[in-house]
Amino acid sequence: MNATQQVHEVLRRNFGVDALAVPADTALHELRMDSLALEEFRMIIEHRLAIDLEDVQITSRDTLAHLVDVVSARAAR
Repeated sequence: MNATQQVHEVLRRNFGVDALAVPADTALHELRMDSLALEEFRMIIEHRLAIDLEDVQITSRDTLAHLVDVVSARAAR
């Protein structure tokens, strides 16, 4: 499973968000992803992909596409 698929799986399982059913330019706050949810997401995805996102700034104003891009770029390192 690649990083994008992992992000989609975490969003679906842990946050009830079907990332494939929403436009990529949807802001995370529209998916009810507040700062606490984003921190939980960060911890889960770091563990699943063995990556470090501590220095990455992701806010609820960012889009789903941005979230996927950030995680994919970090996982590709």
